[in-house]
Amino acid sequence: MPIYAAPVRDTLFVLNDVLGYERHANLPGFADASGDVLEAILGEGAKLAETVMLPTNRAGDMQGCKRAEDGSVTTPKGFKEAYDQYRDGGWMGLAVPAEYGGQGLPYCLHSAVGEYLVSGNMALMMYPGLTQGAIAAILVHGTQEQKQRFLPKMVEGAWTGTMNLTEPHCGTDLGLLRTRAVPQADGSYRISGQKIFISAGEHDMADNIIHLVLARIEGAPQGVKGISLFIVPKFIPDADGNPGTRNGVSCGSIEEKMGIHGNATCVMNYDEATGWLIGAENAGLKAMFVMMNEARLGVGLQGLSISEIAYQNAVAYAKERLQGRALSGPKAKDKPADPIIVHPDVRRALMTMRAFNEAGRALVLWTAIRSDVAHRSGDEADRQAADDAIGLLTPIVKGVLTDKGFEHAVMAQQIYGGHGYIEEHGMSQFVRDARIAMIYEGANGIQALDLVGRKLAANGGRAVQAFFKEVGAFCEAGRADEKLAPYTKGLKKGLNDLQAATMWLMQNAVAKPDNAGAASTDYMQLFGLVALGYMWGQMVKSAQEKLASGEAGDAAFYEAKLVTGRYFMERIMPETAAHLARISTGADTMMALPAEAF
Repeated sequence: MPIYAAPVRDTLFVLNDVLGYERHANLPGFADASGDVLEAILGEGAKLAETVMLPTNRAGDMQGCKRAEDGSVTTPKGFKEAYDQYRDGGWMGLAVPAEYGGQGLPYCLHSAVGEYLVSGNMALMMYPGLTQGAIAAILVHGTQEQKQRFLPKMVEGAWTGTMNLTEPHCGTDLGLLRTRAVPQADGSYRISGQKIFISAGEHDMADNIIHLVLARIEGAPQGVKGISLFIVPKFIPDADGNPGTRNGVSCGSIEEKMGIHGNATCVMNYDEATGWLIGAENAGLKAMFVMMNEARLGVGLQGLSISEIAYQNAVAYAKERLQGRALSGPKAKDKPADPIIVHPDVRRALMTMRAFNEAGRALVLWTAIRSDVAHRSGDEADRQAADDAIGLLTPIVKGVLTDKGFEHAVMAQQIYGGHGYIEEHGMSQFVRDARIAMIYEGANGIQALDLVGRKLAANGGRAVQAFFKEVGAFCEAGRADEKLAPYTKGLKKGLNDLQAATMWLMQNAVAKPDNAGAASTDYMQLFGLVALGYMWGQMVKSAQEKLASGEAGDAAFYEAKLVTGRYFMERIMPETAAHLARISTGADTMMALPAEAF
């Protein structure tokens, strides 16, 4: 049975000491969750993850979801009870405005707790995760009547939500979708079509499921310019707001998947189902992107969460497993062999995972605080700068953190050796569960193209230039600090590589678009390394200040930060040079072979 302890201490360090959580006390919600309240909420979230979510994870993987002949779906044993505790604790509405039943607390706090809960049970947490995205879309684009009708029950957790984009013939290219919407005299629409890969599409944990469905209104333009978004509930709410008539929507089947077996990934059939337009006609993608961007940040969080729990289990195993002797001489002389944690290559794996997890956590929380500023600040310039940063960072958080999350799940499995391949140890599940995060909500190759093709040039490159300026200023300030300089030197080299890669794209991608496509994945990974390196620079600076003040209550914690940060700069950051080298070769050899040669 896998173990897990939520990294509350590390979260508090990042929020309080690195990101200056208290400096945002002027924003709505922050003052309500400061100091002891912040720590208490994180502690309760940790307890829920460790004692409620984690014990259901293995059973969920083994049992999966079951569909009956009538189309109803039963979730694995213990899932409903665990979800009930999540719902009853008010966790769904943690960061939702109070007017709809939420607590209005910071989004960064929601993200911090979310990491713990996903580590505990990723498949189960997808049910409320999709609901969070649907809530966000309705908040931004729904009418007041739609908000009042649907949000209170969704925020309470009594109703859940989904996102319906993909069709059997249509994945990322949504312009090909065929689901149709026929206007009715009462202002509603009749929705007909089939959607696939719908996470949490049908289940037994909520009284109603609110589907957000992309469809094309009769006579709408072809392509993405003719797509609209609709609210299509499983049960149509009655006059009292309770589930009423069963709608024309059903689960046709459950996908047999590599992982996340505890989540009902459904084929959904819409047969003249009643739906209501959300947002403007033919502007469905704009409305859906609110949900998609929320989901992409959530999927990036999944990569971090799986990497963290896989790392924790690998550490525990490495301390217990006896195999061989240390190259420098026996360490456990009273035992027949040393624990494998003494071996450099095992340390390489553990340090790589640890360095990523701690920087990834900081990057997620840094992005989440930017979201709080973008949605809550009264200063227009601050809101715009924060919104720019979120747009730039979203594909990086999604793409890089999920790539690394899977890589590290495999790395942790490798530490177990043959036992990692045996199901009872749980490492196989981490590998299988982590793999989907690289695919859904836009495969990572699409994230890379989005970064290179859209986000870099947005608003004349305003966001990326602001990022360069911020990181560059940090490096310049660090030059004069004897203790910080060894860290900022490596960061500055990575930043130089990123700026050189950006310049290369500006000079070579417009005339030859294949150059942008060929460079995109390496560019995303390069950018991710610099962003993670910047997080390490700030964490090291904060740790050094704590140690210098003499007030550090846990000196070992801060000393470990310095060592792990140095490992990142010495062993991981140099990878930026390899990415730059690959980017600079262009697309010629990549595209040279004719299709028949493959």
